Amino acid sequence: MTDTPPLAEGYEISDDRDRVDRELVHRWLSTDAYWALGRARERQDRAIDGSLNFGVYEIVSGDQVAYARVVTDRVAFAWLCDVYVDPSVRGKGIGTALVGAVREQVRSYGVKRMLLATHDAHGVYEKLGFAPLERPDQWMALSFQGA
Repeated sequence: MTDTPPLAEGYEISDDRDRVDRELVHRWLSTDAYWALGRARERQDRAIDGSLNFGVYEIVSGDQVAYARVVTDRVAFAWLCDVYVDPSVRGKGIGTALVGAVREQVRSYGVKRMLLATHDAHGVYEKLGFAPLERPDQWMALSFQGA
């Protein structure tokens, strides 16, 4: 799959970390994203600083309406996470276009695999080429208490 879904008119995608509205992203994730509820602002800022960040912005106002980040070495591995679209613009294909653009940028690095985890959006990601792990029995996780 190589086609990137079109972005709704009036919006643009940027990977400029300096454009990320850190306060807004923290509010979105810490209060409305099941995977990041209660995440401290300091931890969110560290996550932004250590990741490849993408935002969707209204062209006229410059306001941020969506966010995604990728943890990657830009060679062998990438993990897509913290994908969030403001409720006011959901249903316009903004999230799909954002993830498609992320996918293509990560692909351009030559990365072999990009992973993500989701409880409820499998259908959205499948449209963009994501599939369940072929061999989940080969993957392991180490969880740290309190982190």
